[in-house]
Amino acid sequence: IKQAYRKLARKYHPDVSKLADAEVRFKEINEANEVLKDPEKRVAYDQMGSQWKAGQEFQPPPNWDAGFEFRGGDARGFGGAEAFDASDFFESLFGRRSGRAGPGAGGPRRSAAMQGEDHHAKVLIDLEDSYRGSERSISLRAPAVGADGRVSVQERKLDVHIPKGIRPGQHLRLAGQGAPGSGGAPAGDLYLEIEFKPNPFFRVDGSDVYVDLPLAPWEAALGATVEAPTPEGAVQLTVPKGSVGGRKLRLKGRGLPGKKPGDLYAVLVIELPPADSEEALAAYAAMASAFDFNPRQRRPG
Repeated sequence: IKQAYRKLARKYHPDVSKLADAEVRFKEINEANEVLKDPEKRVAYDQMGSQWKAGQEFQPPPNWDAGFEFRGGDARGFGGAEAFDASDFFESLFGRRSGRAGPGAGGPRRSAAMQGEDHHAKVLIDLEDSYRGSERSISLRAPAVGADGRVSVQERKLDVHIPKGIRPGQHLRLAGQGAPGSGGAPAGDLYLEIEFKPNPFFRVDGSDVYVDLPLAPWEAALGATVEAPTPEGAVQLTVPKGSVGGRKLRLKGRGLPGKKPGDLYAVLVIELPPADSEEALAAYAAMASAFDFNPRQRRPG
């Protein structure tokens, strides 16, 4: 691999080659070399390489890296759904490696005993797990190099306690679940970055939770008491008379739990009944006659 890389790098170096696409080819060769010499990058590229084209912006699918275990580095630098340049593909994908010395850091060994590297992984949990706390069995994937030099993906399962009130972006530390140490030194730790699975009803913003609450026009206009969903079960919610679409009704302390719990906001959505019968059409015609109302006319203030 090294020999092939050096040969191609000399051939397509922009300062040497006369080919019009030399710079693009040189970039591809460098990134191919990065893939081949690192088992983690080889596994990630196997998953993502077909969706990436050199010279274009790259947007990884949401949570594509969930359950992918990697070594060392800073958990805060891992992955991310923000778009980034293809030239920074692997740096953005895996985060910048920390240059600090210490257990698990690179560089020459000072003694035979060395603590194992820390490992990091992202895991997806249900929103309800944060409300109640739970015991979860999670599967993690990690690359391994066999005796023949081939890279394969190995899977392991761990039983994990999800504490009540945990929020997206927070980390769980599992002591001794990282890479094994050498010379009798302890193993590294495993850090699990928490993310919530997409929920069809609820949206999370910090410690607050939002849910859309559909209303009939007369419920919004006249006021009503309706059933509203929450992650802890349905509640009865009073809709004030004269409510409009987009209004937020706050349920204090019904957001993510914690020392300072968040709030839950029911966002009112006005839905119109279908005009699918003669009676419905007559009712809409009566409304048109009863109201002097133009929704496209800007209201004062």
